[in-house]
Amino acid sequence: MTQFIIRRLLQSIPTLIGASILLFLIFAMAPGDYVTLQLQNPAMTAERAEQLRALYGLDKPLHERYVSWISGVLRGDLGDSLMFRRPVSRVVNDFIWNSFILGLAVMFFQWLIASLVGIYSAIKQYSVFDAITTLLVFILYSLPSFFLGLVMLKIFAVDLRWFPVGGMITTGSNYTGWAYIVDVAKHMVLPVATLTLISVGGLSRYFRVHMLEVIKQDYIRTARAKGLREKTVIFKHALRNALLPLITLFTLSLPSLFAGAMITERIFNWPGIGKVVLEAIFLRDYPLFLGYTMLITVLTFLANILADVLYGIADPRVRLK
Repeated sequence: MTQFIIRRLLQSIPTLIGASILLFLIFAMAPGDYVTLQLQNPAMTAERAEQLRALYGLDKPLHERYVSWISGVLRGDLGDSLMFRRPVSRVVNDFIWNSFILGLAVMFFQWLIASLVGIYSAIKQYSVFDAITTLLVFILYSLPSFFLGLVMLKIFAVDLRWFPVGGMITTGSNYTGWAYIVDVAKHMVLPVATLTLISVGGLSRYFRVHMLEVIKQDYIRTARAKGLREKTVIFKHALRNALLPLITLFTLSLPSLFAGAMITERIFNWPGIGKVVLEAIFLRDYPLFLGYTMLITVLTFLANILADVLYGIADPRVRLK
């Protein structure tokens, strides 16, 4: 197991290098930069713009800029955010945990609802419940996050006033302890509900498809023929084997806990990393956007390795060689 993990980590190095080059070239060759955006200010002169380009290293050739950036990354230095005037690592650390608690709640409800709906739909295939849930799932899956978020904001925050309009805590409050947790939970309800509803559809289909494949196997018919209770057949024998293909899907979704939801966080004014990175794109703060993207890339590679390891542990037929 240890040798497998070490070998996979070493194999990931060339891919990470290639990904870093590709990401850097995409951002570096994109039209406009932070200094170009500042030229919209009438007080910004051409001489001052050239000074800023030299200060930020934008006047150097691409290969020199890449070597300088990747050298800093290897030392744990992601550069300085042009928008916040602080190191990118500090900016990411300040906002990423707000996105993490939001993503953790979404993942919990997403997998809970999707598993219940998908399993029951498979058991009751072609039933009224299966038809209704399939229709609702595809309707929600097709809705854009900004549309569903604005609708929920209008109904539950503006009209009914059940939940706060936006933010993470009540403005001007100084809650501590449980009062602070309750206040944050109230602000989380609408963004969590929005992200859960638009994402639960695809996952529930995965559960349904894999459960249908398993319950039609010979060993499931044999278990029923032995007189085992249906509950035991479904949850002890069928579900355990149906979950195996979903291990990869679950582990690869772990980086999304840190990725944030740009549109949803923007709509609900949630101070997460997604909202900050979206602002960084508008302001051409490429060091922040590049550092954030590279972080998510590394997490995705680690999640992929974790998926292989967990799959080998869960399925005795798989050997990690």
